[in-house]
Amino acid sequence: MRVMSGKTVTATLLLLSFLLLGVLYCYQNYRVSVSFELNDSRQTDSVCVCVCDVLPLSEEFHLEAEHLRYQQPSILIGRTDVVTVTPWLAPVVWDGTFDPVLLDGLYRPRNISVAVTVFAVGKYIRFLEAFLLTAEQHFFVGFNVHVYIFTDRPNEVPRVHMAPGRQVTVRSVPSSRRWQEISARRMELIQTLIEELRNHKDYIFCLDVDSRFHGRWGTESLGGLVGVIHPGYYRDQRTKFPYERRPESRAYLAPEDGDFYYCGGAFGGRLQEVHLMAKTCRQDFEADARGGIEAAWQEESHLNRYMWIHKPTKVLSPEYLWQDFKSREPEIRLVRFSGVAKNYAEIRPNT
Repeated sequence: MRVMSGKTVTATLLLLSFLLLGVLYCYQNYRVSVSFELNDSRQTDSVCVCVCDVLPLSEEFHLEAEHLRYQQPSILIGRTDVVTVTPWLAPVVWDGTFDPVLLDGLYRPRNISVAVTVFAVGKYIRFLEAFLLTAEQHFFVGFNVHVYIFTDRPNEVPRVHMAPGRQVTVRSVPSSRRWQEISARRMELIQTLIEELRNHKDYIFCLDVDSRFHGRWGTESLGGLVGVIHPGYYRDQRTKFPYERRPESRAYLAPEDGDFYYCGGAFGGRLQEVHLMAKTCRQDFEADARGGIEAAWQEESHLNRYMWIHKPTKVLSPEYLWQDFKSREPEIRLVRFSGVAKNYAEIRPNT
């Protein structure tokens, strides 16, 4: 009888251990349902098997519409005055490119929850009531929404009646003598909030408080990483975009780089994707600060650098953050969300 040496036994045990860990990992993270007939009947059952090319369970859920009734879709009739898909095949959402009844019907059975961050620091507290009131009228109506208000004036937060399934949480933050510092800290606070919410919310949108809703903003905006095209630059060549142009900054984009100019005042997506973006932008901002540089538009500059490298999976048209002082262009059929006209010299601490 042949006896294995000690080294052979050790190697065999290590190999078996790795195989066992692989099986356990595959079982925990992947599964596929296999239907088969039982005893020649039409009854089916399901078993879980280890198949490593099956999507992990954490991926976006599929949407079912078995009992929904809606107008027949067409690939021949639709918007022809605007582009509705990016070169990397992400949808660009405009009025007339989606069926709101169908989309709500697809998502409502999933009982999704949406977090919202809004920063009402200093004199910007004056815009909060209109933001909350109009959000109740237009933002994800009929869905679970949790608004997180970051402010240095918690006693001045207005009381607004919220519909069932919707709530507000107020979080105190310090004041600042520079509005740029307030802007720059947002990514840090968003990152920290998401780390608290990771098991309790599905999506998050980060919106400017000095804005109000005028029309529907709902399930058509959901995606992995969602950017909003800035209303001031969507007709311009990218050489005119106000990107950070100094190579020493981590927000740097060369004149030949970039896709669109995205708003810092409205972005969102799945918690995991927004967390990664917020964390990266925060780290890059802090690295710039250590080098004695501040990007041209603080977190918005870093966001644009990030979204050039990590393409958004859905892009929202300027309908989703217009500007009240701008006249409406022909392609803007409606305004859903818009920044209010204001005197920056009066409300910003260091203007």
